[in-house]
Amino acid sequence: MYEGHGRFVAEKRVAVNGSDLAADHIFINVGARATIPPMPGLDRIPYLTNSSMMDIDFLPAHLIILGGSYVGLEFAQMYRRFGSEVTVIELGLRLIPREDEDVSQAVADFLKEEGVDVRLDTKVVGVDKQGSSIALKIESAGKSSQVIGTHMLVAIGRRPNTDDLGLEKAGIAADSRGYIQVDDQLRTNVPGIWAIGDCNGRGAFTHTSWNDFEIVAANLLDNDQRRVSDRIPAYALYTDPPLGRAGMTEAEVRKSGKPAMISTLAMKNVSRARERVETKGFMKVLVDRDSKQILGASFLGLAGDEVIHCVLDVMYAKVPYTVIQRAMHIHPTVSELIPTMMGELKPMQ
Repeated sequence: MYEGHGRFVAEKRVAVNGSDLAADHIFINVGARATIPPMPGLDRIPYLTNSSMMDIDFLPAHLIILGGSYVGLEFAQMYRRFGSEVTVIELGLRLIPREDEDVSQAVADFLKEEGVDVRLDTKVVGVDKQGSSIALKIESAGKSSQVIGTHMLVAIGRRPNTDDLGLEKAGIAADSRGYIQVDDQLRTNVPGIWAIGDCNGRGAFTHTSWNDFEIVAANLLDNDQRRVSDRIPAYALYTDPPLGRAGMTEAEVRKSGKPAMISTLAMKNVSRARERVETKGFMKVLVDRDSKQILGASFLGLAGDEVIHCVLDVMYAKVPYTVIQRAMHIHPTVSELIPTMMGELKPMQ
């Protein structure tokens, strides 16, 4: 174990703290960090990132969050519930643009109900200190205005920690964003060197990083030919209620041109949600019309981050949706109506 900044000095050699290390097998797992935009004035103010946000021991009076996606929205709701005034500024036309429009709208609705000030289609053109406060100059719909807060969280994305690794000295290929290029078994273009975790651009979650390790270990140690392409995209947005996601979104299915079926169910119709008085959100499942296999699902609502695994496991099994349609689930649970949803699939218009 060497604690320090390691850098490649040759194809199979890494220098750290004055030591020169060589190995036949090298695994790069350097992670990622918050992306900081080239915004005028940002270098002159103290701002927070997802990492430094976890270290504060005070309550910001007015937290401005730059970015309306996963990290930004989780902190927005959290600090609003703690008692902070919260403003979210998103450059796009809607929150979490990776999701379907109905999901984005539902999340925006319950955040606004809790008092989060959501500014969409808004560009920050400059930031400056104003006494003990932070002033952001913004533009929206052709008009300029100002938002003043006490603290600012920059949450517009992540970038890989590969810009000071000496990749070029080892001949390791990376793309224009700095992500190390890997094949389906996470090998780089240099034999004997692998890249796993956030730095390879194949996922940005703890569970994808762990799965990367499993894939490399299986191939290298067990002669088990596991591949990245075998896994199904799955993740959660940890707002309250949470969003559980697996596979393709509705927008992706429509873009693919696949003949598909769709079923939706409002959480207000789920007994467990009514019992808990947590009826915000809905569940949505997409199925391939011909193969009858599940293409994807979005569960926004009570326990959505857990219930999504009912669908995810069936997707991995590559069995038709009728398997889960005929399953008997326990009452009263959130997942009990998934078989009912499968029985109410309709052609996607």
